[in-house]
Amino acid sequence: MKKKHSKSPLRVLVLEPYYGGSHKTFLTQVARLPFAFTFLTFPARKWKWRMRLSAPYYAQQLRTSGKRYDRILCSTFVDVAAFRGLAPPWVQEVPLLTYFHENQFAYPVQVEEERDFHFALTNMTTALASDAIAFNSVYNLETFLLGIEKLRKKSYDLKLEDPVGRIRAKAQVLPPAIDFTWIDEGETPEGEQAPVILWNHRWEHDKNPEDFFRVLFTLDREGIDYRLIVLGQSFREAPPVFEKARQRLAPRILQFGYAASRQEYARWLRQGDIVVSTSDHEFFGMAVIEAVRAGCLPLLPERLSYPELFPGTFLYREGNLLPRLKEFLHRKQRLSKKEARELTERFSWDQLEPSYRHWLENRWLSRDERASGRP
Repeated sequence: MKKKHSKSPLRVLVLEPYYGGSHKTFLTQVARLPFAFTFLTFPARKWKWRMRLSAPYYAQQLRTSGKRYDRILCSTFVDVAAFRGLAPPWVQEVPLLTYFHENQFAYPVQVEEERDFHFALTNMTTALASDAIAFNSVYNLETFLLGIEKLRKKSYDLKLEDPVGRIRAKAQVLPPAIDFTWIDEGETPEGEQAPVILWNHRWEHDKNPEDFFRVLFTLDREGIDYRLIVLGQSFREAPPVFEKARQRLAPRILQFGYAASRQEYARWLRQGDIVVSTSDHEFFGMAVIEAVRAGCLPLLPERLSYPELFPGTFLYREGNLLPRLKEFLHRKQRLSKKEARELTERFSWDQLEPSYRHWLENRWLSRDERASGRP
């Protein structure tokens, strides 16, 4: 009697030229699917060079390797249109999927006139050349499509036939799946009486630390009692307000700087009571979700992706952060484990795994179907 051969797992090639931060975290979870993954990555730096040269580089790698795959998964740092034009012919027959962690139409720049729309247009041609695309939030998707529509009005006689409709037809919103086990396994420490305000974002201007610390300086002047934990990745040229806050708020500070390990990071999250964002840019909000899972009450702007993530009771309107933060401080109450789970569980790997499996396994359009103009 012949043995039945089990079906070979789906062979998935992952092209990620910016393998760090949220991109790396996302792929760590995706790789848990029962497929055979091959990763071709580069460290997360020099993003403009990555976006310009990763496509011809990856095409070159495939031509020389001679290997074939059943799916190709890219991030938006791959110029998919260029990649498909330069890659071996078999790539045209294989479903290629792109995950949008961000889009260059809505990514903040310090001076709007300096925005380089060539990178935004690369995002657009990437979306058009992909068989399926997913965005981490509705905000990300809608700002991307709005950006395309606005740019079309400036394109003079080079009129494209409904790129927004074509992209929307192949797009879906698929939040990044988060592994919460490293947060759930710890216990909340006892001892700190004053409420603890938490900041756990990158130390960059797009996270708007100036507004955050301005409000904290006001609380300090008014003698309102609180403690402060500042986490997040810092860079060579962090906004000056961080050093000013380090000195001015020194008696209130429990932690001020990057956590050396995930365990240490989780320990600080569990000591927070209120996690605050003042961001000018947020396509999703993974750092906030992690803090909420640890029990922090979120206090977030009523804009960007935040209204998708949490109910309006946790949002504040423009210019209203100070009075809302005073309200939260007065409560002196963090989330229970049950409340934290109810607010975050829909972003967990267990909840999202079937959607990711379906996204990668689904039968996308063949080359002939793409050529026929079917959406």
